[in-house]
Amino acid sequence: MSTTPEPADSHDLIRVQGARENNLKDVSVEIPKRRLTVFTGVSGSGKSSLVFGTIAAESRRLIDETYSTFVQGFMPNLPRPDVDVLEGLTTAILVDQERMGANPRSTLGTVTDAHAMLRSLFSRIGEPSIGGPTAFSFNIPTTTVGGASVTESGKKNVIKQQVYLGGMCPQCEGRGTVSDLDLSQIVDESRSLVDGAILVPGYTADGWMVAAYKAVLPPEKPVAAYTKAEREDFLYAEPRKIKVDKINITYEGLIPKIRKSMFAKDIDSLQPHIRAFVERAAVFGTCPSCDGTRLNESARSVTIKGRNIGEVAALQVTDLAAWLRTIDDPGVAPLIATLLHLLDSFVDIGLGYLSLDRPSGTLSGGEAQRTKMVRHLGSALTDVTYVFDEPTIGLHPHDIERMNKLLLELRDKGNTVLVVEHKPETIAIADHVVDMGPGAGSGGGEVVFQGTVDGLRASGTRTGEHLSYRASLKESVRERTGVLEVRGADAHNLQKVDVDIPLGVLTVVTGVAGSGKSSLVHGSVVGREGVVAIDQAAIKGSRRSNPATYTGLLEPIRKAFAKANDVKPALFSANSEGACPTCKGSGVIVTELGFMDTVSTPCEDCGGKRFQAAVLDYRLGGLNIAEVLELPVERALELFTAPETKVPAAADILARLQDVGLGYLTLGQPLNTLSGGERQRVKLALHLKEKGGIYVLDEPTTGLHLADVDNLLGLLDRLVDAGKTVIVIEHHQAVMAHADWIIDLGPGAGHDGGRIVFEGTPADLVAQAGTLTGQHLADYVS
Repeated sequence: MSTTPEPADSHDLIRVQGARENNLKDVSVEIPKRRLTVFTGVSGSGKSSLVFGTIAAESRRLIDETYSTFVQGFMPNLPRPDVDVLEGLTTAILVDQERMGANPRSTLGTVTDAHAMLRSLFSRIGEPSIGGPTAFSFNIPTTTVGGASVTESGKKNVIKQQVYLGGMCPQCEGRGTVSDLDLSQIVDESRSLVDGAILVPGYTADGWMVAAYKAVLPPEKPVAAYTKAEREDFLYAEPRKIKVDKINITYEGLIPKIRKSMFAKDIDSLQPHIRAFVERAAVFGTCPSCDGTRLNESARSVTIKGRNIGEVAALQVTDLAAWLRTIDDPGVAPLIATLLHLLDSFVDIGLGYLSLDRPSGTLSGGEAQRTKMVRHLGSALTDVTYVFDEPTIGLHPHDIERMNKLLLELRDKGNTVLVVEHKPETIAIADHVVDMGPGAGSGGGEVVFQGTVDGLRASGTRTGEHLSYRASLKESVRERTGVLEVRGADAHNLQKVDVDIPLGVLTVVTGVAGSGKSSLVHGSVVGREGVVAIDQAAIKGSRRSNPATYTGLLEPIRKAFAKANDVKPALFSANSEGACPTCKGSGVIVTELGFMDTVSTPCEDCGGKRFQAAVLDYRLGGLNIAEVLELPVERALELFTAPETKVPAAADILARLQDVGLGYLTLGQPLNTLSGGERQRVKLALHLKEKGGIYVLDEPTTGLHLADVDNLLGLLDRLVDAGKTVIVIEHHQAVMAHADWIIDLGPGAGHDGGRIVFEGTPADLVAQAGTLTGQHLADYVS
């Protein structure tokens, strides 16, 4: 056998030369194939622009070009990334943190095909047998068909009442929940109509909306004292004509009337006060017909070993796997083996606490990303490039060890694994590291180091310096000013938890993924009076929304431009008179392709600047409005605090954005391009001006570089010192070490968790080291 190397084996690098996407400054890197490469650097340094915007984007574009011209006609026309040379690319598979679609019938079982396998299992060995797998699907209703058909020879076939079985519950249509109205939020039964018994916005006691009710019912009588007939007439009467003050009007019961006028409309289109009422009054309850299983009676009547498919889907994945192993039937052995392999992957990845009936829209970003990973782990593909965006988000240090093992498994199958990451535990397992920087935004976009992890430690870059950084425990903790009582909390897996959350201090709630942290905080604390929850959910708004519009920053800037140029402020709004007429101020022309990705191309008339050419002639401090919107926060703060261009109202908002570590963010960056951590910090900046109150933060270290964690801790301290109570759900040991009080949930996940395993100071947690969190924190601070 010849020992000369084959030319095909020499292509072991992905070469990038002259990448200029977003803030990248002619970046050139060589990334080894079939290795694990981690990209690090401060937020906004250009990691995502290099990995997602250049390498993955070009790989996808080239693959799209292999399809026939006909197919390409239906596909988005992706622009080529701004780069000189890209060589050695392989097929890129993106595993990102976008939450899964919140379709009401989409569950963990349907998105991973586990439910399809369960349906096959029940159709084959379930007793009694009722039909094929569709009979167990909550997406397919049972239909009855009748009619006649004529063949070519003229023979007539008559079909009488042919039944096609589906598994959908007819009452809730496969959703598992039905909406109802909370009557106590609509009517105060202790009052009469003249005293304001109707609590619906707009229904004032002396107003026209209530006049009809006062004409039909006794106006002075409390609602609680109504007879059965009066109550029925008040709440549920069918529409009928009556006379009020000699005017013919339609009288209708209160419930059907407000259902049509308020509850049937899209909630986002309602005025804020009506929307708040609708959210208070509309309650979603478990469907009484199917008891939340989403299935009709025939699907629920079929059992295997005494359990129907609804009960099996509700089992925790670990319990479901144990139950499947008790089925000994050679006819379905291959099916069970495939399903068990999938469920074991869930357990390996740390999602064994979920159940297959869990709605996919309720999974966190980290859980959604790990669910997508499960799909790829069993894949027969090799020699592909997997691209991960912070896979450790939402993971306890104990779970990060598992995640690392999975990343290495993907690599060892012969794949190239590219990971954008900040956590030192994951950086430590890299074969190759690319460190971006030195700063963020226009101060970043360069490769400051590439090589091994040991080389990074000795490199002197910000990442290298902070890689071995360890926060130390506080010498003294603050004294509480009171407590927030939680009693009998039992949301999801919580086991009737009683806990006192201290007020006036920094409290960190921790525990492994799935231990019940979010259930405790979001189920029992958020929603109380004075509690402000600052999460990472997408900020509602269109593609026109940006940090400047969302924080109210644009208003004072527009006024300053108008005053300096003696014109009206509306000219400086891309949503009003100043908008480019071609793209109507959005900066892009959007092509909707119903069944494919929506395609955006920059507007040719305004070049993506969003404003009319005439508006761009007006200047403030030498800059036009489009140039101001392209400034990063820190540069804009300098502009609006300078003597000749001073705008105090704008400077105040910019200072708060700088405070939360977003100095690199440009004012006009669309909100839908921000990461979860950035969205959370924009919301935090918005709430900083509020006095008093209790702040709940969900993993504020998401997307934060090691060097920025110190800034975050300083910000949390300033919030507490200003008299606020701060409750943080967090896994980062530096935040735990900095806390005044820790509440640790566990000991495991799912039904193995849901209990308080420790509450006290970080020093006590380290001293005891009795819980998983305690052990990891003790290792960290030592």
